[in-house]
Amino acid sequence: MSEPTARIALVGMPNTGKSTFFNRITGAAARVANWPGITVDLAQATVTLNGQPTTIVDLPGIYDLAGEAADEAIVRQFLTTVPVRLVLIILNASQIHHQIRLVLQIKAWGVPALVLLNMADEAQRYGIKIDPHLLSQTLGLPVTLLSAKYGGGYLEAYGEISRALEQSAAAIAPLGNPETPLALAPITPEAIDELLQDGVQVSPRAGEDINQRLDSFLLHPLWGLPLFFLGIFLLFEAVWFFGLRLQEILSDSFVWFQEQVLTVALADLSPGWQGFFIDGIYGGIVTVAAFVPLVIIFFTVMAFIEDSGYLSRSAYLMDGLMARLGLDGRSFVLSLMGFGCNVPALMGTRVIRSPGLRLLTMLVIPFSLCSARLQVFVFMAACLFDHRLGPIIIVSLYLWSCVAAMGTALLFRGQFPNDESFVLELPPYRLPTVSQIFSRAWGEVRHFLQRASGFIITGVIGVWGLTHFPLNVEPASLQTWAGQIGAGLQPLLAPVGINAQLTIALIFGFVAKEIVVGSLAVIYHLQGSELQGAIAQQITPLQAYCFMLFTLLYTPCLSTLATLQTESKRWRFTLMATAYSLVLAWGVSGLIYQIGQGLGWH
Repeated sequence: MSEPTARIALVGMPNTGKSTFFNRITGAAARVANWPGITVDLAQATVTLNGQPTTIVDLPGIYDLAGEAADEAIVRQFLTTVPVRLVLIILNASQIHHQIRLVLQIKAWGVPALVLLNMADEAQRYGIKIDPHLLSQTLGLPVTLLSAKYGGGYLEAYGEISRALEQSAAAIAPLGNPETPLALAPITPEAIDELLQDGVQVSPRAGEDINQRLDSFLLHPLWGLPLFFLGIFLLFEAVWFFGLRLQEILSDSFVWFQEQVLTVALADLSPGWQGFFIDGIYGGIVTVAAFVPLVIIFFTVMAFIEDSGYLSRSAYLMDGLMARLGLDGRSFVLSLMGFGCNVPALMGTRVIRSPGLRLLTMLVIPFSLCSARLQVFVFMAACLFDHRLGPIIIVSLYLWSCVAAMGTALLFRGQFPNDESFVLELPPYRLPTVSQIFSRAWGEVRHFLQRASGFIITGVIGVWGLTHFPLNVEPASLQTWAGQIGAGLQPLLAPVGINAQLTIALIFGFVAKEIVVGSLAVIYHLQGSELQGAIAQQITPLQAYCFMLFTLLYTPCLSTLATLQTESKRWRFTLMATAYSLVLAWGVSGLIYQIGQGLGWH
């Protein structure tokens, strides 16, 4: 495939609206691509500018081109290895004094550049008046004002981009490893003030006072954290209330389609092929689709919290405590989100810049007690425990979840070090637009479907085969391959109190934890209270508790595992995380079971 005639690199600090601009200018054409010599995939899109195909590459947000952070190294690596025609530098106009040094560094490298001052409307509200013509003359670079959020200034920006492309008629060769003193030399605040004194006029207005008053309340040392936890609780409630109801509607629709359409259409096939298409392929599609409502609700609320400016502040509140575990405030927020669903929480780790910190956060998130596992625990608690003990059992599992996450962070923080300081620039409070919120949610859903669907459907088909072969036996019985595996694993799982039937349920739980209860109904050939009674007669409360503990800690569901692999892009890490969770589940459950037996618990 021939190279496009133009390539544009998009550079800017985090929270400047860079991705919003990228999404608006590229529309639905954006995709993730791997670049030779670059250690991560980068978002890119090919659009038509000046009548010619032009590739726009969205580089990671950075604070300093000469810094040592991983994202800063990636940007330097890209600019020194990939030919470009133009660099678009996006700054937050309301924070221009803090961000202009990035422009000076890129200019010192001699790369053709264009400065886009985003959030110009917000800067004006804060009393910052910018003259783009005077500033352009001072910088020696084209400058234009922009509002990526509301779409203002786009025609002027497109015009400047077209003129800049015409002036640089050929791609600039990769810079190699330039030793440019201006790029690396410190840029003093006095030099920046002198540079901006003509083009930027600041007269503080009420906007800054509003931000200060909100921060004094929301970041208060006494009630800042309680307010934060209240916000997280409301987020869980929103995901739980709306997400589960949407899941129920989807589930009813899928059942109707299976009974009224799919079963009728496949009626002429043999039972084996019917099972393959309905329970295997269609079951895989349903498993993937079941997570879509949660992903939509989660990222809709998250987009609002992030774009409002509060997410950065919540990370600031928890950073001191989490730093002792090798994590930071963002890790805590995402781990809490995992109590709703591990999948979107893992996807949210993209906001973490340090590779080591990101991997460590991804390692601890699956121990968050998600809503799917909660369904299993409520069922088992109702089977074997008095109604007064049920809530205590559930709370104890939440405590085990927290202990497992913190212990894992302490154990592995040396393997995934974070040498990067937690740099956090608090953005002003703002009200996100509806289009921004839903565009973000849809983008995450599309990403989830593209990355995880094939992997999950393949896994569902595999588990279906284990629980339905040989064909001449009862599905999910002890005579199937899954049943034989369960019997074969008894010497290993007997010390933790898990029998062959529960082992088969754990195999189903590998696909999705929601399937565990349904699989028990298939295994025992019973429903409702009869199923609960049969389970209560066969296992003891101690066995039930150890089974719940094992379910909490062992291998994440297939959707989580697929997301873990696609987000980390490391099969070895995914396999290590899977093996570690299995060993931890066996060790902790076995310890509790053996202690309980020794003390005479039943």
